[in-house]
Order: sequence, then C-alpha cells, then structure tokens
Amino acid sequence: MRDKTIKRLLLVEDNAGDARLLREMFNDQGSGGTRFKQVELLSEAEAYLAEFPVDLILLDLGLPDAQGIDAVRRAHAAAPHVPLVVLTGQDDHVLAAQALQEGAQDYLVKGQLETRGLVRALGFAVERKAMEAALFGEKERAEVTLNSIGDGVACTDVLGNVSFLNSVAETMTGWSRQAAAGRPLIDVVHIVDARTRETIPNVMEIAATEDRTMHLPPNCVLIRRDGCEIPIEDSVAPMHDPQGKAMGAVIVFRDVSAARAMALKMEHSAQHDFLTGLPNRMLFSDRVGQAITLARRHHKHIAVLFLDLDGFKHINDSLGHPTGDKLLQSIAQRLVAIVRGADTVSRQGGDEFVVLLSEVERAEDAAVTAKRMLQGVAGAHLVDAHALHVTASIGVSVYPDDGQDAETLIKNADTAMYQAKANGRQSFKFFTPAMNVRAVERQSMEESLRSALERQEFALHYQPKINLRTGEISGAEALLRWTHPVRGSVSPAHFIPVAEESGLILTIGNWVLREACRQARQWQDAGLPTTTMAVNISAMEFRAEDFLEGVFRILDETGLAAGLLELELTESVLMKRAESTESILKALRTRGVQLAIDDFGTGYSSLSYLRRFPIDALKIDQSFVRQIGGASGETTIVSAVIGMARSLKLRVVAEGVETAEELNFLHDQQCDEAQGYLFSRPVPPAQFARLLEDGVPQALISLCPLASGTRRSASRFELDASLVVAPSLGTK
Repeated sequence: MRDKTIKRLLLVEDNAGDARLLREMFNDQGSGGTRFKQVELLSEAEAYLAEFPVDLILLDLGLPDAQGIDAVRRAHAAAPHVPLVVLTGQDDHVLAAQALQEGAQDYLVKGQLETRGLVRALGFAVERKAMEAALFGEKERAEVTLNSIGDGVACTDVLGNVSFLNSVAETMTGWSRQAAAGRPLIDVVHIVDARTRETIPNVMEIAATEDRTMHLPPNCVLIRRDGCEIPIEDSVAPMHDPQGKAMGAVIVFRDVSAARAMALKMEHSAQHDFLTGLPNRMLFSDRVGQAITLARRHHKHIAVLFLDLDGFKHINDSLGHPTGDKLLQSIAQRLVAIVRGADTVSRQGGDEFVVLLSEVERAEDAAVTAKRMLQGVAGAHLVDAHALHVTASIGVSVYPDDGQDAETLIKNADTAMYQAKANGRQSFKFFTPAMNVRAVERQSMEESLRSALERQEFALHYQPKINLRTGEISGAEALLRWTHPVRGSVSPAHFIPVAEESGLILTIGNWVLREACRQARQWQDAGLPTTTMAVNISAMEFRAEDFLEGVFRILDETGLAAGLLELELTESVLMKRAESTESILKALRTRGVQLAIDDFGTGYSSLSYLRRFPIDALKIDQSFVRQIGGASGETTIVSAVIGMARSLKLRVVAEGVETAEELNFLHDQQCDEAQGYLFSRPVPPAQFARLLEDGVPQALISLCPLASGTRRSASRFELDASLVVAPSLGTK
C-alpha cells in the first residue's frame, strides 16, 4: 500500500474532533505505523519542521494564526520539499486551484472524506511530490548540462518560436532567454551565407517538417543582435511528443572563428614560405599553370626568372643564420617591389627565388625586369649593424618557346641561371636548347663521378718542381686524372667544377691527399731522393669541419713526415673568414705542414695578411710567366712578386714555365723554384720515380746562357687543353 511510505505525518489542525477522526481513519486502514504529530497553530508547525523531518503535511486552512492561501504559502515555505495536502471544510474550486498553484499536492474537503479515499489521496500526494522532485532534478541537470557545454543550444515550439536558449546561445546571439522566448527563431538566430549575404532557409522548419536531422550549409555566419558576425557550424534535429509527433526542433551551433582562422593559417602556411611569406614552390607552380592557360587563350607570353644569390653562403657562414634570414627577407621585399602586382615572386628554398611575369609582350620585357632585379639585389642591405652586399645570377625562360608547362619552364630557367653563373655571375641568360644538352651532360658527369672512386677510375700524376739554384727536383705536385670507361680521359677543367658544385670534392679530395701522401712515403721507403709533396686544397675542403682532423689522420696513417707535405690554397680561400683561416693555418704550421698560396696574383690579397698568415711559399700564376719576353709591364709584375716574397722571406715558385727565356729571366731574378712543360709534363708515379732517380737534364741545359728561347715541341692546343683548370686538383 502507498500509505506505508508515510512514516511521519504532521497534522496542523486546531479541531480536536477532526484530528481524532483522521487518526481513526488511518488506523482502520492498517496504517498504525504512521506516527502522527498534531499541532494547532501554524507557528507551532513552523517550529517543529525546523527541527524534525516529516513525510507529509496535512494542513487545515482555518487555523487561529493562519487562514486560506496565506497558510499554504507559509507551510510550503517552511518545508518546500515535503508533500503538502490541504484540508478544509469549503468545497471551493478557486481556492483549490490557488492552493495547488502555491505548492499543495491535493485539496481535500472534510465532509467528503472516507477512510480509503483519504489514505489513497495522501499516498498519491507523496508520489506526486517525489515525481515532481525527480522531474525537477532531471530538468535541472539538463539545463546545467546545456549551460556547461561550449555550443549554443536553441529550442523552438511547433510554430518555430523560441522556447529555450542556453547561456552560450544567449552570449552568441546577444538575446537573453526571456527576451527571445516566443519570438520567431530567425529573429534571434539570424544566419546568413558569408559570401552571398543571403539569409539561410529555415532549417528548423525543414527538420521538423521532414522529421530528420539537418546541417547548415558551409561558410555560414551568425549575425548577433548588435550586428557582429560569428562564423558558425551547426546541426538541427526535430523534437517529438510522446505520440511521436513533431513538437518543435533544437539547433546546436558553435563558434568556429578560431578553427576557420587556423584553417586559413594552415592553408597559407602550406602555400607560402615561412621566412619571407612569399608563395612557395607548390603555389608558384599553380600560378604559372594558370598564367599559361590565360596566355594560351589570349595569345600572350609569360616569363619565368630563376634567381640564385652569389655570395650568400659566405654571409650565412660568417655572420650566422639569423643575419642570413634577415638578408633573405630584405631581398624578397626588393624583388616584390620591382615586379607588377599581377606578377609573382616565390622563394624556392635556400637562396633561390623564382619570379613569374604573367604577361610579357616581348622577351626584351623580361630582360628589362632581370636587369632591374640584378641592380636591386646588388644594392647594400642594412641588416643589424652590417651593410651586406650580394649579387645574383638569373636564368630566363619564356612561354611558349621554352616550355608548355610550369615544370618545364622552371627547369629551363634554372638551367639558364647556371649558365649565367658560369659566365661570371651578376648577369642573366635566356634559355636556349643547347643549355639542356649541357645540363644533361653535367648530370651525367655527376652520376659518373659518384662511382668513379669505387671503380678506381682516378689516378694521380705528378709534376716536378725544380730548384733553380741546383737544377734538382725539389718537390712534386699531385694532379688528379680521370679515365672514364666510355668517355676516356676527362679534363679536370670539366669535372672539377662539377665535383665542387655537387660536394663530391670532399670525398675525392680526401682520396687525393691520402694517395699523394702514401706515394711520397713509398718513394721515400724505396730510397729515392726525398722531396715535398704538394696537394691542392679546394675552398670546400678547407672549410669542412673535420679538415684539420682529416689531414692529421692521413699523415699518421701513411707515415709521411708533416714537413714533406705542402698544401696549396688560392688567395680567395685564404682571404675569406680571415680569423678562422688564421687558426687553421697556425694549427697546420704547428704540426709542420708547409703552406703555399697557389696562382698568386689572380685573386685578392693583403700584404698585412701575408705577414700575418704562416705562409711558406708563393706560386706565381702561369698567366704572368707566359708574358715574360713580351710586355715589360708583366715582367715588372713578376719581378715585383719575387722581390716582395724575398722581403717577406717566402719561397717563390713559378708555374707554367715553357721556354728557356722564361727560365733564364726567373733565374736572373733569383726565383727559387719553377715547374712546367719545359721540365716535364705531369707523369704517372713510375715515370716520376725515374725522374727522381735520373734527374731532369733539361733543367741543367736551360740554365745555360746559350739556351734557346723557343718553346718546346708541345703544340699550343695540347698546352691549352691541359692548362685551363680550376684552382684545385688541376694540371700545371
């Protein structure tokens, strides 16, 4: 029975007879377990409720200290969570409705009560209160949940009018729940298409009518009550009554401003260079493709300019990457300022930039822009406390002559840029088909070089250096030779630049140094006259982090005395990054390694650095030696170099000596050593061993006053092919 749930009942009744009757009714129904507490005044009930819990309040509306609705209000206020049943002698429907509205669960008329009905009514009252509490709890939890989530929630009734807004929806729309209640949803949640600015169709109505969940179209904007705009995403679902009939809809929407901003940022990052903000390779290729489409349609030309900086690596290495980054940003700004708004400047990576000229009438228009870029890049760049200077080499390709797609145009402009760099830099070149042939040839040579060491295709030849006082061989210079299985003998003038550009020079140079030291020690062990071994060192080798360690390791492994090794470096290698150069040279000198400046006079030197660096010898470039007997000015240069070296206590070696006249002049000027075809071509190890054993008779003959001034029998063609070399690992 339901009355069993009523363990404690508070009866507020001032009529003793009515109170006794109620007790008897409960007892007749077997509800003796219910404990009654009767009070005659409402004030007594209020005091009791403040101290003791009860399961039900049975309240008479005709008390001495409280009458009618006032009694209901006071009793409900004293115990709002306890079921309250009104007991009165008046069958007043208006009063009953008011009592129920003020919190009573039921309204009982004394003259109409019977025992079973009373107990059942009180039990129902307790259950209704429990259900009411449970419903309130569910509603409260739902509302707290809806107010706690990060999404806005709005509900409508079947007519499409707002019935609920959570706190997020209030904030996003600018409408309070009270102000929005009963208004059409479109007035409160006003959503438009961001591009067309048209109001979105009423998706709530569609969801309710079609009875399905829906979503807003993409790119929607919520217009707040104050006119502000918020990008949103949402979903809309119908709500149903117990019979499954649509009774309204609910829309859940969220602010996606941050997400869309992040998406735009990520899209920009995916298409732009992080350092300069310029379009990257992917976006640039896309724009070239679009420009080609338009050019084809309107019978126009477009041009692609591939720009590579000259001298940037030196700045990056000497001043650091942060300074190098700022320099790249400065160059990017200048390039953008030079081109038109319709053109595109892109950074491809490193110190390479590519420019699209979207419409050009003639190829000469691209040449004008290229010249302006060369001038713009060459001007001083003020970075931190430095005025930095770099130059550029530019290659140009033109649609449709040089390619029908973006990839081909960019590749051909790149090829032309390498040709501009090879021709002296600070210049531009238009692409020609012949350049592709050279590019393919260079690529093929690089691939062959990568396997040349493994296949043992390299060999060293040695050219003697002659002491001009004694006529004896004083040293050997190791010179690299490459015999390709298909190409045959490849000139160092062809493969050395490729080795340097590709970085293979590090591996090849290491092999040359090791092989030269091993050979020198082998001749020494064979009892042949001891001479120095000279090896050319490239800039890339000299700047390598493990350069010193590598030299010392090879000396230790081969057993060659450090004093018998002479490293030859060009002026340009020595003058860059003078501080680090000095420390490296001093470390070599401390170990005993000799140092020589190769091709002296063709680069740039400073007398202060010559005095500062621990140099042993100067090698006069063969271009000066060949002028002996011709223009007196060139003779003066050779004399000046010899005199300067003598004053600095440096040994002087003349390169490329080919005539007795040249030799006699050098001898008269007290030049220390000479090498060249007059004495011997570079020869294989076995032949050089015989020279060490037998000497060089030509040297002794040429030192005689009667020596002829004619050149040796070697043709000029043969000499040129062998003598035009890069400043490392070449021929002499």
